[in-house]
Amino acid sequence: MLLDALSLALGARSDTGLIRNDCDTASVTAEFDFVNDDVKAILDENGIDYNDGLILRRTLSRDGKSKAWINDVPVSIKTLKQIGDDLIEIHGQFESHSLLDATTHISSLDEYAVLNNADFAGVLYNTKNTYFDLHESQKRLKELTEILEKSASEREFLEHNVLELHKLNPQIGEEEELANTRTRMMDAEKNAGILTDAITVLKNNGNSLDEQICSVAHILERIKTEPNPYTEHIDKLYDAASVVAEITEQIHPENTDVDDIDSVEERLFALRAAARKHRCTVDELPNKLLQMENQLNAIDNSDTELKRCRADVDKFEKIFNEHAKILSGLRKTAADNLRKQILTELPDLKLGSADFRVDIPKTERAQNGIDDIVFVIKTNPGTPFAPLNKIASGGELSRFMLALRVALNNPTNKKTIGCDEVDTGSSGATASAVGERLNKLAQNEQLLVITHSAQVAGFADKHFKISKHSEANKTTTTVEELFDDDRINEIARIISGAQITPESIASAKNLIKF
Repeated sequence: MLLDALSLALGARSDTGLIRNDCDTASVTAEFDFVNDDVKAILDENGIDYNDGLILRRTLSRDGKSKAWINDVPVSIKTLKQIGDDLIEIHGQFESHSLLDATTHISSLDEYAVLNNADFAGVLYNTKNTYFDLHESQKRLKELTEILEKSASEREFLEHNVLELHKLNPQIGEEEELANTRTRMMDAEKNAGILTDAITVLKNNGNSLDEQICSVAHILERIKTEPNPYTEHIDKLYDAASVVAEITEQIHPENTDVDDIDSVEERLFALRAAARKHRCTVDELPNKLLQMENQLNAIDNSDTELKRCRADVDKFEKIFNEHAKILSGLRKTAADNLRKQILTELPDLKLGSADFRVDIPKTERAQNGIDDIVFVIKTNPGTPFAPLNKIASGGELSRFMLALRVALNNPTNKKTIGCDEVDTGSSGATASAVGERLNKLAQNEQLLVITHSAQVAGFADKHFKISKHSEANKTTTTVEELFDDDRINEIARIISGAQITPESIASAKNLIKF
């Protein structure tokens, strides 16, 4: 129940069979107060805060739909599984989520080598850096070679277009400036026509409007009555004539040279035509010219550039091969040391006839060097070495994986490890050896161990009892932590069965180490 619930919370494939018969949904929550660096990177990428630890929650519906949250932030099941794989590793009789996958062997051996050799990390770093330098130089050589292969047919094309763009001399922002100038000039031309129409009206038939108004004033001045009753109107007419004359003088249209508009439009249309030809914007034409000039320079300087690129490739190949060779040697030493360490663990785990080694076949160049790493084992003399997942016995596999995990234990990469009856088939001294190694692992990592072995349970720091209770056709599973005498009594029950005896109590007290 514990491992099913934990696996579900960590993104394992859901199963509606986990939902209680009379319910429509199931929910599981897992809380973690420690977050390792690998998990932090994934959380940062998804914008999830983890300063107060992690709470993983998942719900499962009867229709098969599943939802997940991390610290109350909705996430995909894929993201939940990514987090889960870096938080917990579950071991059972026939499964181990990481070490049975051969692709993890190189990183596992490298972690072991880093912890046991002060020079390894630096050599691995140099190998990776040189690989990237080599990769970039090879990429540049390939690009240059492709350019040169096309150079014969493209040289004439490039030269023509470079000459054409040089003559055009496009400038960034010029299109917008020309378009605005063209708009202003066209507006000025239209406005000139309007002003000309206004002046024509003001100078009807050659007689300006101000002159006509003055003529009216002169006529009114001939009135014989004294005083003249139209004196005030006469003054207003003279004022109006003065205003009209001033307006007529000031509304002369601007001189708009049609040739200027034509030259602006011609320039604008030429720029836009060039942009269409080169499939870019007008503002991108200067950069397009620079690109084509660089291509021409590459063609013109092909011999020199090609020699330089080949020299770079040769140089980085040599440096990479040197680093990779040293790295291979260090891995060989680490592999030998790992083998010796594991072989010392195997006899106590009732695997004295087994043998283990690390195969290091050569592979193509990669950022991790030129090595492929494969862990292989044989459980009986005379049988061939085989990959870890080909071991026949589940018990043998569990015990061997425990020895391997102890040897590869990295105190800087803390995880929780779930062990589902890895002690199956073990008893007596072998079970004690299993418990001792589980406890050794627990010094750096958290272990959740499910066991029916009193010897194994005796090495635990804490004990939890899992029990089932049935009532009114309903079964409930409970987990409770045991303290003091309850710890002793439960281990005694494992030893003697339902009837706890004084002898089993004494044995339990002797088995409990912590």
